[in-house]
Amino acid sequence: MRNELMGMLEARKDEMIQIRRYLHEYPELSFEEEKTAQYIIDFYKGKDVEIETEVGNGHGIVVTIKGDKPGKTIGLRADFDALPIVEETDVPFKSKNEGVMHACGHDAHTAYLLVLADCLIQLKSSLAGTVKIIHQHAEEKPPGGAKSMVESGILDDLDHVFGVHLFPTEPAGTVGYRSGYAMAGRASFSLSIQGSGGHGSSPHLANDPIVAGAHFVTAAQTIISRRLNPFETGVFTIGSFDGKGTPNVIKDRIELAGDVRYMNDETEQVISREIHRMVKGLEMEFGVACELNYEPDYPPLYNDPEMTDFVRTTLERADDPEIQQIVEFPQLSGSEDFAYYTRKTPGCFFYIGCKPKGVEKAYFNHHPKFDIDEEALLVAAKSVGQVVCSYFEEK
Repeated sequence: MRNELMGMLEARKDEMIQIRRYLHEYPELSFEEEKTAQYIIDFYKGKDVEIETEVGNGHGIVVTIKGDKPGKTIGLRADFDALPIVEETDVPFKSKNEGVMHACGHDAHTAYLLVLADCLIQLKSSLAGTVKIIHQHAEEKPPGGAKSMVESGILDDLDHVFGVHLFPTEPAGTVGYRSGYAMAGRASFSLSIQGSGGHGSSPHLANDPIVAGAHFVTAAQTIISRRLNPFETGVFTIGSFDGKGTPNVIKDRIELAGDVRYMNDETEQVISREIHRMVKGLEMEFGVACELNYEPDYPPLYNDPEMTDFVRTTLERADDPEIQQIVEFPQLSGSEDFAYYTRKTPGCFFYIGCKPKGVEKAYFNHHPKFDIDEEALLVAAKSVGQVVCSYFEEK
């Protein structure tokens, strides 16, 4: 089965690229991926699979491939939403939806998985188990699609789950892995500070919320430097401070918003506790009224050590010309809602290099000039295909 699958994928490399380019031209934002979802559904029409649509809180799709032989059940996931970014690349398949761009590689994720799934469907007679293809909506926008797809119960029978993400930090042919906590969890918060407005010449007759807010901006940084264990990782960012007014007017109310990152649940609990404590102190110290909205979005992504070692050894033994090197990645401070799958089911989320040829430094994910080496599609398909083959051989 392995040799046959690899040959089929090689023969369909151009098809993967064509699918990716089509999806790149017609990106759709999170929770608005109606046409993309229909494209995926149409791809599977007439094939010998079970298709479940509108899974979770949006346009999620689960395609079940049942092998002719009994065995375990695994999930393979790819996301298909885009970002609210104006594309600045110079490619002939540039986005035709103004202000929307596939700037994170989800078009490529979907393209490789569609072709891989179709090949597995054709090889059902050799498949000793079941593969569930998870086409997930809304990875980019909290609350995301993964959590709701997991909660739907459709994936309760999974024994293990796998996914990949393209990264331009490494060239095509490089596959990265990280065991244990691999990507950060994320929370977002907003803070309204209600003071008492007045004339700039008479601050004693007012209560300036900007002063309270400025104190919070500085003091909150001590949560990371003085409340976390020095060996733990945390990030606290205030990305918005809306206090614009006029020079001689003391504002009545201001709004702040920010972002928190952490590598484990214990760190998140410390940060959350300290933010809430600090806001209460702000009210007492400055006599203002505060309204804090703090929401954990995605949990830290934990790669099961056994499954990660299984992926690594499988790819190291593959002896595949497309899979040139296997490297250990550092922990990444970005977040991924694939974390919801591995929180419920042991699995591994690994990385596919896609750095465009001929560039010294590639534009990173979410940049308006983000681009990929399309050779990475075949690398992704063959890497995941190798893992599928080894899994059913060994399990």
